[in-house]
Amino acid sequence: MTTTNRLACRSAALLLALGLCTPLLAGAETLRFSGNFPDDHSSSRAMEIFQDALAERSDGDLTAQLFPNMQLGGASENVDQVSTGSVAGTWVGIAYLSRTVPELEALSLPFAFASREDAFSLIDGEIGALLDEKLAEKGFVALGYMELGFRHVTNSQRPIETIEDFRGLKVRLQPNQTHLDTFRAIGASPVSMDINEVYGALQQGVLDGQENPYSIISTRRLDEVQGHLSDTGHFYDFIVVLANRNVFNRLSDEQQQAVRDAMADAVAWQRQTAAEEDETARTTLIERGMQFTPISDETRAALREASRDVVDDLRNKIGTEIVDRVLEELAS
Repeated sequence: MTTTNRLACRSAALLLALGLCTPLLAGAETLRFSGNFPDDHSSSRAMEIFQDALAERSDGDLTAQLFPNMQLGGASENVDQVSTGSVAGTWVGIAYLSRTVPELEALSLPFAFASREDAFSLIDGEIGALLDEKLAEKGFVALGYMELGFRHVTNSQRPIETIEDFRGLKVRLQPNQTHLDTFRAIGASPVSMDINEVYGALQQGVLDGQENPYSIISTRRLDEVQGHLSDTGHFYDFIVVLANRNVFNRLSDEQQQAVRDAMADAVAWQRQTAAEEDETARTTLIERGMQFTPISDETRAALREASRDVVDDLRNKIGTEIVDRVLEELAS
């Protein structure tokens, strides 16, 4: 496809998303969802399941139109689009909402999650309900939480074997203050950057490294510009599916339930699929030539100790109660 054709396709997609073109299905309510994840990421494929399930559950009264792979811009732009109502919803890493809803940072405690099962139990329980209320206060409806997964460090400089190996590394992180503070605490030089800029910055040497779940490292082909991979697992990350509250509330009760039920189908599929693909993605990265260095228990303990003050700072920022509730639930 030529550059001109690509620009034309993107412009047409944007016009559709902003409601400036005729809906594809006359007589049906069309809900437009923008996303920054690649087409082949499990979350984008789950949204296709949502699309099919929504049409079936609503008897064709509702249809979802999907714009994955940054067709309408990066993650920050997608959140802004939902906030203004120019699209109905998005699926996005929760870090891109932490400045709007600081309480979401309680999910970003460093080295706090032992398993994805613990993470799901937390987000599907009282903590998740509390965060849903905070999102609603800002004009959003949380439709479900998918797995983004444990985040791991890659870099182009050296294997990560000790905490000293982080010192001075310019590492890209999401725009989440707790994430940034954690990497400063362990000696790195963190840089906040949207994902759409990361490959080029790594390729040009502007960054030494980045951190992401194995699936993102693989689907975004970051192994092409990174040589070293570690299993740091420093944060566990969620993808939240958001809708504009006003758009959602304009739907009938039956339509709202159809949306929620269809999304429940999609989330259940994605969580299972993401778990299955996690180890596969790591194996794929190693097969493509990345040098994998597992983190020892001693190094992990040193990293946890170095980032201890980050947890105390978060208590001061968003309140002791929610941070301690998260820690208590994860310890139970």
